[in-house]
Amino acid sequence: MTIIPLPAFRDNYIWLLRAGACAVVVDPGEAAPVLRYLADEGLTLAAILITHHHPDHVGGVAELLALAPVPVYGPALEDIASIDHPVGEGDVVRLPGLGVELRVFDIPGHTAGHVGYYGESALFCGDTLFAAGCGRLFEGTPAQMFDSLQKLAALPGDTRVYCTHEYTLSNLAFAAAVEPANGAISERIAASEAMRAQNQPTVPFPLSGEMLTNPFLRTHEPAVIRQAETQAGRSLTSPVEVFAALREWKNRF
Repeated sequence: MTIIPLPAFRDNYIWLLRAGACAVVVDPGEAAPVLRYLADEGLTLAAILITHHHPDHVGGVAELLALAPVPVYGPALEDIASIDHPVGEGDVVRLPGLGVELRVFDIPGHTAGHVGYYGESALFCGDTLFAAGCGRLFEGTPAQMFDSLQKLAALPGDTRVYCTHEYTLSNLAFAAAVEPANGAISERIAASEAMRAQNQPTVPFPLSGEMLTNPFLRTHEPAVIRQAETQAGRSLTSPVEVFAALREWKNRF
C-alpha cells in the first residue's frame, strides 16, 4: 500500500491509499483532486473513509459517489448522509481491493463523534492530532480531547500520523512559546521550514516526535505546566486543566 497526499483548498490534505489498480480516499473535502489523480494513474476508487462531518472533509463525497457508488465508512455518532458503513470504537475496516485492515478509534473533542483509523503503522486522525498541535474544541470538552490524544499517544512510536491540515509551522511557533528552551522544537522548526521551502508536506510525521515537541502531549512536563498556569492566572491541579489552559491560549495565539 502506498499513501499519497492530495492537496485541497488552502491547507487540507486528502489521503489516497493505493495498491494495484484500487484506491481508497480519506476525508475527500472536494472531488476534483481525487478524480484527477484517479484518471492520471488509471485507478479505480474502491471505498471512502470519513473521520468527521465538517464540510472540508466530506464536501466531495457526493460527487465521487455519483461516478463510483463505493462503500463509505464514517463515524456512527455523526449525522452524515453518505455513510452506509457506520463505525466506532473497536470496529475493523477491511479496505476492499487493498488487502488492508484498519482499526477504528473513537476520538471525540474536535467534533462529538470524530473517529480515527489505524493500521499498517499508519494513523488517519482527521483534525484530532496535528503536528505539534491538536484540533479546536468545536463540540467536545477538554477532557474528551485530552483522553482522545492520550489514546493516540499510546500507539507505537513508529506510527506515521496522517492528519488533514498543513498546520505544522504555526503549531510549532506556539510550541516554542510554551517551551522556548526545548531544543527538539527548534530542530523541528528548522526541518519543517526546509520542507515547506521545497513545497514538501510536513505530514505524515512519526508519533514519537510528538512526545518531544507537542505541548498538548506534554501536559506532565514542569515547564509546560508553569506556562499554562501563567496563562490561566491560577494553579492547575490536573493534566486536563493544563490541556484546557493550553488550548485556550492557542485559540488566541
